[in-house]
Amino acid sequence: MKISVLAATFVGALATRVNAQAGAWGQCGGTGWTGPKTCVSGYVCTYSNEWYSQCLPGTGPPPTTTVAPPPGSTTSTTRTTSGPTTTSPNLPAGTGVQIRGVTAPVYHLYLQNSGGVAVLGPEADAARFTISGSISLNSSNGSKLYLNIGNVSTSYKPLTFDATATTTGWGLEGDTIITTNASPYGRQLNFLACTSSKSGYYTMYLQTGNAVPSGTTCTMVTMHLPCLC
Repeated sequence: MKISVLAATFVGALATRVNAQAGAWGQCGGTGWTGPKTCVSGYVCTYSNEWYSQCLPGTGPPPTTTVAPPPGSTTSTTRTTSGPTTTSPNLPAGTGVQIRGVTAPVYHLYLQNSGGVAVLGPEADAARFTISGSISLNSSNGSKLYLNIGNVSTSYKPLTFDATATTTGWGLEGDTIITTNASPYGRQLNFLACTSSKSGYYTMYLQTGNAVPSGTTCTMVTMHLPCLC
């Protein structure tokens, strides 16, 4: 009887783990990720980079159905059912302050969300933020995403936008964005701006050492609010 109870408990726990799904805008993949890898209904797990995949609005690939072979045949067929394609619209910016680069190559490029990845890009796409321990990206419909620092072993830490604020040690020194001593990284103000596959946009990392991502060109930069003068 005890063995049966233990087995049932194990099977139940395993089923819960298998069936767990990431929530809307949540993380669903990336190097070292051990959480859920599928998304709740209406969202699809979308690859951003090697460190991060996120549940974005849309649907997955068209479902396939295996059709039993006709009598006398051993070959089954697979039919693809058409369905809507995945979309990830950028919502208009809400209220708050902009965050920008002030040195080449990101001079007057602005922080924004690109599929869950923090990038600096043209002012036309600039997001607006509230900075209060966390940094929230404010959309015009009232929804929020939060700027987080990826927990990875490399000195360059990917910056992502997620539905939940896991990094709450952000702050300001004058108009300069920093991590405060309340963060796991202590006071930091150096970021890496690395070239991306999209011309004019730079993927952002917090830099805590000297290493840089391979296969890209990176520059050490700081990030600031619009001029306070």
